[in-house]
Amino acid sequence: MRLREPSRLLSLFLAVAGGLVLWSAFPDAGVWPAAFVAVAVLYWALGRDNAWWNLLIGFLFGVSFFLPHLWWAHESTEAAPWIALSALEALFIGGFGVLWTWARRARFLRRRGWRLAAAFAVLFVAVEQWRAEIPFGGFPWGRLAWTMAGTPTGRAAWLGGTVAVSLLVAFAGALLALAVAGLVRAVRIGAAARAARVTPAEQPAGAAENGAVRTATGPATTGPAATVRSSVGRSVGALALGVAVAVVPLVLPLPTSASAGPVETPEGQQVYDAGSDLAEDGQLWAGAVQGNVGEPGLGAFANRAEVLNNHLEGTYVLAEDFAGELDVVLWPENGSDLDPQTTPDVARGLDNASTAVGAPILVGAQEFPETGGRYNVSLLWQAGQGVIARYAKQHPAPFGEYIPLRSILRLFSDQVDRVTTDMIPGVNPPYVDVPSRLGQDAYRLGTIICFEVAYDEIIRDAVLEGAQVLVIPTNNASFGWTAESTQQLAMSRLQAITTGRAAVQISTVGVSGVITPDGTVVRDTELFTADQFVVDLPLRSSITPAVAAGYWPGWIVGGLAFVLVVAGVVGGIGARRRARG
Repeated sequence: MRLREPSRLLSLFLAVAGGLVLWSAFPDAGVWPAAFVAVAVLYWALGRDNAWWNLLIGFLFGVSFFLPHLWWAHESTEAAPWIALSALEALFIGGFGVLWTWARRARFLRRRGWRLAAAFAVLFVAVEQWRAEIPFGGFPWGRLAWTMAGTPTGRAAWLGGTVAVSLLVAFAGALLALAVAGLVRAVRIGAAARAARVTPAEQPAGAAENGAVRTATGPATTGPAATVRSSVGRSVGALALGVAVAVVPLVLPLPTSASAGPVETPEGQQVYDAGSDLAEDGQLWAGAVQGNVGEPGLGAFANRAEVLNNHLEGTYVLAEDFAGELDVVLWPENGSDLDPQTTPDVARGLDNASTAVGAPILVGAQEFPETGGRYNVSLLWQAGQGVIARYAKQHPAPFGEYIPLRSILRLFSDQVDRVTTDMIPGVNPPYVDVPSRLGQDAYRLGTIICFEVAYDEIIRDAVLEGAQVLVIPTNNASFGWTAESTQQLAMSRLQAITTGRAAVQISTVGVSGVITPDGTVVRDTELFTADQFVVDLPLRSSITPAVAAGYWPGWIVGGLAFVLVVAGVVGGIGARRRARG
């Protein structure tokens, strides 16, 4: 099946429309089948054999997607940084358009429907992976995989992580493009045949019976029926293969719980079971506090004491019903914007709250070392002892938590000066050990702070270091009522599947959530509300194929993409030589 080359005007329309369709596949809209349609539309839009033109088409597709998808960046800063980030990410899609133009010139891809679809998917996911790694450590927002939380296709994360999920989405979407193209071709052939066909009175005797027709331009020939049937058959085959690709992960043996959901204790309190029947190393009872802020948006942390006090009050609410029954209380990133190690009043407040609830508190805070900079940390605070475990964020967000090229960027926007002290990356592994209240071995929590949930390698490292459950403290207050927090929750769900671990995303303002090892959300909160809950988390130590595979899925896709592009360049050079000779 070969696509007709679209007109330039049609390519432009498809690029913009396709980007908007892809945006609708992500939270909050969450129309996940739209991801397949968006890939198909991009496939059609890139139909012209012109690398420079396809650079423009890919860029327009990316801009029309990333501008609405990253609207939260506008909410937390101003227009210039939001547009710059969207344009930078869109350039990767433009670069994909160039690479795809070259790659499909390879001789083994010409007129090969399913091979073309597979090559398109491999190349797209390779660029997506590169976008997640460069520049400045990459920015994985907007990966196709994040649309698939809670879908059959998303289950593939257990096998190959986000790379596998995105690959299936891109492959199925490209097959959809080929299927529709084949049907359109069949319709056109049929319409042309009807237009050229003469009336029955003008046909030779027996022509209708043997399938021959006389046209206005030539002698009797075999009719187009066979061509139409062939085209329709190929389209149905491509569509069937695409559907199979999308649903085949249903056969994967994900750890699925029969006990997950709200459970009432004998005393009448409600606890959220995150799959206790899947526990391999016991269970952990955790309280979680979403303290809220008084003012959404940029002024959320104008009153630091308010944020701290809100989380202390939420901890005392937990203590009323669960004092002495919890292993740990989880606070979000920046639950205390002041460092309790250097602020005695904060330390006393944490001591009192920890004593009241009878458990250590995982506190989000900032550290300012004497050598300069600052750390974004999760501190495990035990009453009377202070910090007994610590994790410092390994991957600070460029332009949000530190400013690369500050002196240059200041020429374009004064927003760079809102980050007065650059955050520096931690070097310790991403976990904290929580002492068991029952005197057993310590529980190991994988601590993934905020945007780190989008970076596969950090979460994989936590599990390989022995993390039995995932905790994602995050601060979404500056993003207002946008979809940033629900986008992040979708990532947390995919990472739970990837690792086979239950997860808790705990936010200052929402959305917080409790997630089972198969990605099911059993409890979530509303934005900008104070809330607290208790969760029964299964402790697990088994390693999924995705975690065991490590970097290999990304490396393999990148290697195949390199081979495709080289083969395409060589094939294009050969074709031009043959045309000249």
